[in-house]
Amino acid sequence: MSWILAFLGFAVLIILHEAGHFSAAKAVGMRVERFSLFFPPLVARRRVGETEYALGAVPLGGYVKITGMNPHEDVPPEVVHRAYYRQPVWKRIVVIAAGPLVNIVLAFLILWVLIMLTDRQTPAPRVERVTAGMPAATVLRPGDRIVAVDGRRGKPEDFQKAIASHTCQGEPKDGCRAQTPAQVTFARDGREHTVTVRPQYKANALRPILGFTFGLRSLPPPGPVAAAGDSLDEMWYVTSRTVSTIAKIFQPEQRKQLSGVVGSYETTRQNFEVSITNALYLLAVISLSLGVINLFPFLPLDGGHIFWAIAEKVRGRAIPVAVMERAGFIGFALVIMLFVIGFTNDIGRLTGEGFRVR
Repeated sequence: MSWILAFLGFAVLIILHEAGHFSAAKAVGMRVERFSLFFPPLVARRRVGETEYALGAVPLGGYVKITGMNPHEDVPPEVVHRAYYRQPVWKRIVVIAAGPLVNIVLAFLILWVLIMLTDRQTPAPRVERVTAGMPAATVLRPGDRIVAVDGRRGKPEDFQKAIASHTCQGEPKDGCRAQTPAQVTFARDGREHTVTVRPQYKANALRPILGFTFGLRSLPPPGPVAAAGDSLDEMWYVTSRTVSTIAKIFQPEQRKQLSGVVGSYETTRQNFEVSITNALYLLAVISLSLGVINLFPFLPLDGGHIFWAIAEKVRGRAIPVAVMERAGFIGFALVIMLFVIGFTNDIGRLTGEGFRVR
């Protein structure tokens, strides 16, 4: 069942993305020749009016074919006034931006509903678990309540930042100890104790840590307004992480975090086996990432079309096709590079340590 649910989830994301382009194109008067789920060869097709609705055999996406999207295309005289490149810049931007916008709005709605319906858990300042062999094991016990770090009180995230501020000398390496100790104040058996302990840098955490885990406490679901704010905060976090990872693609550790279609599908499938809530959250993240990445200003991505439409508006006349073709070649190479890296990482996870969903 998880295979079917994951497939349907991905199909919905693709259909809604392309439906955004399709609906906007129809609304501004462009001629839509084909609406296809997945890529050719086509296994099914049906014409309704002037548009053919099709199903492809290659499940890697979908597309909407609008008359005149290719500047070299021969367009019948009777429909030339409805061709894409014969339309004003604003209409082209609306049509192209509609797809990513649908994905972004969908991500917001899924997160908004999940946040309103799901009990939240937030870190509590009580020590839940201590890792053997780490600095905390010499001073802390499960049940201790962290009161302050370096004399400053606050929330668990504040304590984590204070601990992480104690860095190793030079370039941090896995296992190195901080140059300066952290001063940790904790309560045990009704009495406060203050100890000094040097954090240890862990590569998998990307920061110095003491080696203990905070416990969790449950909070009631927020109302609609608060949930909307939390949804936007989560979207900003995912977007910043997505952009940061791609911007640092030439750094080996960041490159390993990229995932492709195979990995996204398999992770979604495994999350459906864990819970519907987990899977819906992941689909929201994938939908948001799809929308954000598609807005990157490189052809053949949607953002590339928007970029050159804006350039045409600023320039006051059409951009030469040769210029866009050269830019498209570079953009296509970048897209293929991302695809290959993501696919390679996926295969490595499938044949190696897995996706660690559980």
